[in-house]
Amino acid sequence: MEAAMTLMRKAGFHCDRMHLQSALGVVLIGVLSLPHSRAALESSLIHHMLIQIPLLVLSGWLVGKGVVDRISVTSLKRWNERGVAGLIVALFGMLFWMIPRWLDASLSEPLWEVIKFVSIPLMIGLPLAISWPHLSSFARAVVWSNAISMLLFIGWLYVSAPVRVCNNYLVNQQEEFGYTAMVLSLLIAIYWVGRLFFGRWEEPEKH
Repeated sequence: MEAAMTLMRKAGFHCDRMHLQSALGVVLIGVLSLPHSRAALESSLIHHMLIQIPLLVLSGWLVGKGVVDRISVTSLKRWNERGVAGLIVALFGMLFWMIPRWLDASLSEPLWEVIKFVSIPLMIGLPLAISWPHLSSFARAVVWSNAISMLLFIGWLYVSAPVRVCNNYLVNQQEEFGYTAMVLSLLIAIYWVGRLFFGRWEEPEKH
């Protein structure tokens, strides 16, 4: 990030960290929306669920981190006390896009593809970026534990389903995704257990 800011200053562009984060988020959405990018990432269920969607969340997160300091602190606290409101919005967004019906719709119907590219950054990434600094350590632990359990459950569902869960993907593709999701959830769990015993914990920012 600092290197990018230095290069932009040398090129004559004056911008701070917040502007650069917002710009990177917008550029990332633009790159992901290109036809070749969509075709490559949506051709595989693994790429769709574990690369495209997380990158859309990241783009919203970057935009959110770029605008959070420009939002009135008083109005933000009133709307998002302790980060709970934004977290609830993000959780509903994640649950919605884990439903195979809507994942299929985004591949078959252009309108739902547009809705996906708009709603995931705005309803998941951006609220998480705004809410995360306000969450307590316990709340963050609850979010991670739920994310791990949801990923494990989704993986088990895709492996165990006797029929195609997503009509746009073959059974072997959904099985590959299921096993990958379960392994990923296990790796994340091992990481956090290791951090619990050997890592350093930082207190959330106080506003």
